[in-house]
Order: sequence, then structure tokens, then C-alpha cells
Amino acid sequence: MNTEKVGEIRIVRLQGRLGEVSAPQFEEKMKEYIGGGEVRFIVDLAELEYISSAGLRSILSTAKDLKERNGSLFLSGLKGAVKEVFEISHFSDIFKIYQTVPEALEAMEK
Repeated sequence: MNTEKVGEIRIVRLQGRLGEVSAPQFEEKMKEYIGGGEVRFIVDLAELEYISSAGLRSILSTAKDLKERNGSLFLSGLKGAVKEVFEISHFSDIFKIYQTVPEALEAMEK
């Protein structure tokens, strides 16, 4: 996981696998950012190869935390098996999903 800030928006790039081990780490780091007052996030999944149910739960939990603070969580770069998991689980109906980070940034800045 690596991140960068664009104005008040934090872009979080996930790589590899978001599963039983990495999902709690992702969720904890997101809680730190949110606890620090950050409420606008784009999670880029372009480099993610695998996501488990634990990974889905960690993203959903983060989104719920942000909703309580009137924050935003957009996703970008879904492809392959990760995109399939989002479609099968209907998470693609819950989240705002964009092809690229620049598209998500443009939408979030509106």
C-alpha cells in the first residue's frame, strides 16, 4: 500500500493481495487517516490481483466510517478477478467506481 495526497484527497494504491493478513492492516491504516481528520479517499485497485471477503469487509468498514463523517470513498482501476468479485458480491452497486485515478479525482472535486 502506498499513498499520496492531492489537495485534501488521499489516494491509496493497493497492490498484490487484500486478504486475511493485509485487510486488517489496510483497515487500521485507514482508521488512522480518518482519525487524523481525512475524509476524502480514492482507493486505486489497478495493481490488486486478489481480494478476499476479508478485503471486501475492510473496504466496506472504511466506507461506513467515512459515511458517519460525511466523507467519500471512490474506487478506481478494478480489473480481472478483483472486478469479478466486486460484480458477483454486488459491491460494484454500492461504490462509485472509476476506470482511472484521474477520472475519480475529477468526479470527487465536483
